[in-house]
Order: sequence, then structure tokens, then C-alpha cells
Amino acid sequence: MNPDSKHIVVVGGGYVGLYTVLRLQRTLRRELREGRVRITVLTPESHMTYQPFLPEAAAGNLSPRHVVVPLRRVLRKATILNGKVAKVDHASRKVLFEPNVGTPYEIGYDIVVMAAGSVSRTLPVPGLADSAIGFKTVGEAIALRNRVLGLLDRAETNEDEALRRRALTFVVVGGGFAGIEALAELEDMALDAVRYYHNVKREDLRWVLVEATDRILPEVGPEMGRWTAEQLRERGIEVKMNTRLESCVGGHVKLSDGDEFEAATIVWTAGVKPSPVVNAGDLPLDERGRIKTTTRLTVAGTTGAFAAGDVAGVPDVTNPGQYCAPNAQHAVRQAKVLADNITRHLRGEELADYRHKYVGSVAGLGLHKGVANVYGVKLRGLPAWFMHRTYHLSRVPTLNRKVRVMADWTLALFFKRETVSLGELEEPRAEFKAAAAA
Repeated sequence: MNPDSKHIVVVGGGYVGLYTVLRLQRTLRRELREGRVRITVLTPESHMTYQPFLPEAAAGNLSPRHVVVPLRRVLRKATILNGKVAKVDHASRKVLFEPNVGTPYEIGYDIVVMAAGSVSRTLPVPGLADSAIGFKTVGEAIALRNRVLGLLDRAETNEDEALRRRALTFVVVGGGFAGIEALAELEDMALDAVRYYHNVKREDLRWVLVEATDRILPEVGPEMGRWTAEQLRERGIEVKMNTRLESCVGGHVKLSDGDEFEAATIVWTAGVKPSPVVNAGDLPLDERGRIKTTTRLTVAGTTGAFAAGDVAGVPDVTNPGQYCAPNAQHAVRQAKVLADNITRHLRGEELADYRHKYVGSVAGLGLHKGVANVYGVKLRGLPAWFMHRTYHLSRVPTLNRKVRVMADWTLALFFKRETVSLGELEEPRAEFKAAAAA
């Protein structure tokens, strides 16, 4: 190891972490080859999840393996360490790293990139932690798929009406992209599945969307948001706006509009917050609890520290006084500028500002259904669904994943989607333990 090499530590292996290192592998190709630069990525998982494809993975349109990117395969010039950062001490240029298994230890660096992303933003709702599930990871998406299909099996098998109503009631809290797409795709999958059941009809299913504000999908504009709400209602989905989840103890749902009912499935997608790592160090934070970041994606008041994505408060130079939204579109674009600025920093060159041009937003609402607002052009139905797939196919990292996603979609044109619950994947030792106890 070259003792004079510059060590770049990237905290997080999501959008920003992956795309930053991918670009650094090109812009610092010579330095990496000669050992003058080293890159280490610290992340709990050994893969990056392309979250816009989670609803399709949950609905069975895509294989779960094809919505994740193996970091070690694509970041071959970087060292990937699995664990979490417990503390960032930028004054001494060290992080305290806690491996997933093993003893914590310190890692020194010359440049740190804070790209830890976000976690679900929860509220002190009674029963929420015990009864609900999020929708940010591939594990949560597949668990939801298995749960919905498993509950259809339960309703088919039982004659107890109260049990059946509980099993067939699904609640999604949050009317943003994650909530709307998860709800629409899962409902679409469930309607496909009930055709193979004798005792479960589509009218037996109850889907409820709970949104605290007066609109859904604010990213696509009020007109398209209203159209989406109308489309969901036409599908029999209850859209409750200006409504809050007040309690869900034991699956007994209480809403602020006075409605109460039992539900076996509660999905929480009501926003995100920066990763807790932002509070574990000496980097400055803004009023929203994000790392205070300049327009050049450097951490304010520091040298050798960069930040981007959900964890960073990046000023929007195209809209003075505002900040860039915490979404994938910004994260991918910021990563490119961040990587180039690290290269400029190492070469003593002037850094560039992050400036973006808003492209628009697209959302899938199930098979052949969608809504989009791209460059001011508003689309709905099949054209929007096609735009949604085309855009995200262009954004998913690596040619390998693009081809696999295309293969999944092509096969879906000729064969019906699988509607089999594999809930035993979550407890693979249950049958063995039962056999051992017999």
C-alpha cells in the first residue's frame, strides 16, 4: 500500500455512493491503478437497491434479484466493507466503523463522502412499530408480496367472516410515490390472483389509502394528482385525504375521520428522514437535520468532506432559497457532480456548482396504467406507463441489470405473472424445527 495515497471513504452504498464511485473509477483511473488513490465504501448491504422498481418486484413483474446491483461486481476498484458508521470525527479524519459482525474499529481517510441516504420517518402512532411495515428495501417489498398472497390463501381457507375481513383489508399510509405505486401494483396483483380462488372475490378486497394532506403525488402536479385519485377510486380503492392514522394497535386501525376497522396489513410510506449517522459526528447540520451542504456538494465550513442525496441539504441554485428534493433524480445527478468535484479537489482545480434542470416525474399505477408529467407534458394511462418504464430502464445502473429487466418484461408479455406466496422464505427453519420437536 502506498503510504502517500489519498484515501476516499464513502459512507453509504445507495444511489449517491454507487454512482459516485462508478464515476471516480473512470475519472481517477490512472491514480487508482498507480495506487495514489484508494476508495472504501462502508455500507450495511453488499448491494444497491433501485427503489423505483420495488413496486414491480412486489407485484411479481420483476425478479427481486434484478432490482439490486451487487456492489463488489460493479465497483471492482473499491473495497466494500459491510457495516455501519457509528461516528464521524472529521477533525481527526476518522470514522468509527461497526462491522455487521465483529468488533468496531477506526478507519482513517483524507476525503469523506456522506451518502448514507434516508430511513423511514415514523411518528409516535400507537401500535405502528409492531403492526406496520415499510417499503424501502427489497426485503420489505417481497415480504409484502408474500403477505398479500398468503392472506388470500387464509381467506380462501376460513369461513370466519371477521377473520376474512381482517385478512382482506390492506392499508397504505402515505400518498407519495412509494405509497401510491406500492398500493396500485399490489392491488393489481391481488386482482390477478383472485381469479384462481373460489371463495374470494374482487369485491371482498378492501384497499385503503390514508394521506394526511389534501393531495396525492404532489410531484406530478395538482391536476394529475386529482386524476390519479379518481382512477384509484374507480378501481374501488378508498382514498382518504386530510386523514391521519391515529392508532393501529394489534391491527385495529383508528383514523382521524372516525373510521375504525381491523386490517392484517398496514404499509407505512409517510416520508423519510436522513440516516441517523448525521447525528453521530462533528459535521454541521441544517435546520432540517441534514448535513449542511454547499452548492458544490462540499460540507459547509469544511475541507475534504462532501455530501449529497437524502442525507444532505443541497441548496437549489435554480430556485434561490429552496433545497433540492430528496429523490432519486437529484441523487443520481448530484453523484456525477460530486465525483467530478472530488477529482478536481485532488488535482487542485476549481469546483463546480450542482445545477439541475427539472425533467419531471413518472409513476406506475399497475400494469399498463400510469401518470406522468415530463417537461410539462402530462400523460396518463398506457402512454404514461410506457414512459415510466422507459425512463427507469434508462436510469437503472449497469447494462447487466438493464438486460435482465428487459427480459423479465418481455417474458411477462407471453406468460401470466406468478401469484404464489413463499412466506416460508422469511422463516426457513420453521419446518425443520417442527420436525425436530416431533
